[in-house]
Amino acid sequence: MEPIKSNMIVDAKGLACPMPIVKTKKAMNELEAGNVMEVQATDKGSRADIQAWAKSSGHQYLGTIEEGEVLKHYLRKSTGEEKEEIQYPHVIDNEDLMNKINGQENILILDVRESAEYAFNHIPGAKSIPLGDLDERMTELEKNETIYVVCRTGNRSDLAAQKLSSNGFENVINVMPGMSNWSGPTDSNQ
Repeated sequence: MEPIKSNMIVDAKGLACPMPIVKTKKAMNELEAGNVMEVQATDKGSRADIQAWAKSSGHQYLGTIEEGEVLKHYLRKSTGEEKEEIQYPHVIDNEDLMNKINGQENILILDVRESAEYAFNHIPGAKSIPLGDLDERMTELEKNETIYVVCRTGNRSDLAAQKLSSNGFENVINVMPGMSNWSGPTDSNQ
């Protein structure tokens, strides 16, 4: 295969979520409209994260090439005619979620982190559906159920909440900042 030409290369190797997205957003601001960016990452979850971010921000996700441990993601910057990046409007913080859990409200906590992240540390009773699997596994969720979406920092959960809402889910809330600051009880599958 012939090498893909890009106008900018972003090195996000060795970084975990949300840093590949943070670096991509910052670099995208410096790129001219219509130009192509290559984002090099080693975080396996970056494939779903970058695809979802590109879709929510209006930039074009072109594809990903795996070269050993490195994922090379290719994005084309929007020309400005595309939509602005959307932030999901329904948000609660970790403390409010803890109060709902302690109040024994009937809620579903959906953890959209990668399965390895979930295995080592998750909120008891949380359902694991990684962001990259959400399209195929949405049927496992009830559209009228109240769903609290959590990830490590609130970025993937924001994208997941938008995706669920646009697919007819009525009561979806993004939990900020998520597991990176969670002080409540946790379980592990180890």
